Amino acid sequence: MTLSSKLSDPRLFRQYAYVDGKWTHGEGGREEAVFDPATGEALGHIPWLEAHQITAAVDAAEAAFVHWRALRADERCERLLAWYDLLQAHREDLATLMTLEQGKPLPDARGEVEYGASFVRWFAEEGKRTFGETIPSHIPNAALGTIKEPVGIAALITPWNFPLAMITRKAAAAMAAGCTVIVKPAGETPFSALALAELAERAGIPAGVFNVVLGEPAEVSKILCAEDRVKALSFTGSTRVGRLLLEQCANTVKRVSLELGGNAPFIVGPDMDPREAAFAAVAAKFQTAGQDCLAADRILVHESIHDEFVEHFAERMAALTVGNGLESEIDLGPLIHRQAVEKAAAIVDDAISKGATLVAGDQSQAPGENFFMPVLLTDVTHDMKIWHEESFAPVAGITAYADDDQVIEMANDTEYGLAAYIYTHDIRRIWKIMRALEFGMVSVNSVKMTGPPVPFGGVKHSGLGREGGVTGIDEYLETKYYCLGALGSVSGS
Repeated sequence: MTLSSKLSDPRLFRQYAYVDGKWTHGEGGREEAVFDPATGEALGHIPWLEAHQITAAVDAAEAAFVHWRALRADERCERLLAWYDLLQAHREDLATLMTLEQGKPLPDARGEVEYGASFVRWFAEEGKRTFGETIPSHIPNAALGTIKEPVGIAALITPWNFPLAMITRKAAAAMAAGCTVIVKPAGETPFSALALAELAERAGIPAGVFNVVLGEPAEVSKILCAEDRVKALSFTGSTRVGRLLLEQCANTVKRVSLELGGNAPFIVGPDMDPREAAFAAVAAKFQTAGQDCLAADRILVHESIHDEFVEHFAERMAALTVGNGLESEIDLGPLIHRQAVEKAAAIVDDAISKGATLVAGDQSQAPGENFFMPVLLTDVTHDMKIWHEESFAPVAGITAYADDDQVIEMANDTEYGLAAYIYTHDIRRIWKIMRALEFGMVSVNSVKMTGPPVPFGGVKHSGLGREGGVTGIDEYLETKYYCLGALGSVSGS
């Protein structure tokens, strides 16, 4: 059975790039297979574009920018809202496509489609609120102010763990601002991006405004970073790659926004119900099978409730079901590929070799080679990989702490600074820890923290800039100052 036969609308499955409103083959004969991580089955193939084809996408975006930026904000809004309506109308096909190429359970994929579509609606409306300002003049006979203008072409490089929402969160903001975009999706999950292109075309978004290029990541990014006509670059992915892209963009002085790695602490205060906190920690750790930059990587529990917390955590973790995301009642799908499984195993082995206790995590129960059963480790310490590295796997590490000052120091002991969780009912403890944490986002007594109104982003080595919220569109806007002097006032009189 082919992938397209599993969709109500087979046209959503495309095995081409999308440039200037046209479905495009590669010219060099290079292509890449895309696999279902749950079964290992080849879902299809995508072309790797040649360098001149990537440049052609820039040409198309440049030509389209002239007309797209000239539209009124409400006209761009109408087209984006039409795109939003189509995403909602085809949510089941989009979710099925995502589960097949990424592996996440179908209910999670449906949730991502809803989440991704919400950014299109948010920024469609936010584009009408890109206000300038009037500046009280200090210059005689002059009016001063600012207006907001689109930066130009935006290159968007997106990851495989959220193959639809990471595109819409960037592209909707850029397009609402009046920019045209070139999307480079992850090679593991290109079909969600191409389905977005199909629906953008149906929504009446003009050719050249939304382009999807495919190819070897280093080759494509090098071209986009070096291209002076590309005025902004937004990347979500590893800190290592983010650093490289930032260096490559330096010569063309681009606007760069980066959403990079995370190593989220999950802090549990002594006043918390251990069972309630443990169940929340399981939800925070194992979302997207741990392949999430917001995943709770370091679980820090007050020593007075540590043992009881571990007991409840193990109980809840044992109830999670692992399997093919298309099957019913699955909590965790596969990891994206075999290398991810090997990395997870290496992190667990390293921790155990350095004194961590393996409470649960029998890998002999894994239903396939790309699956990794949830692991619970206790007695995790600073010298272990699990403490410093973003595991991107269903591996939970728990450490006890003695007091607030110690847990603040432990939580901040990382180069990352994306997200943190605090679970306590003591308002003084909440305020003290929340203000002291060196993270861009802090969630108190809630696992869910994201959404369209939220300025998503981190500090330290977790990135630059923000996505979402009222500030998300600013990544794609320039502020132009104007001074309107009265005629005949050259002398300043």
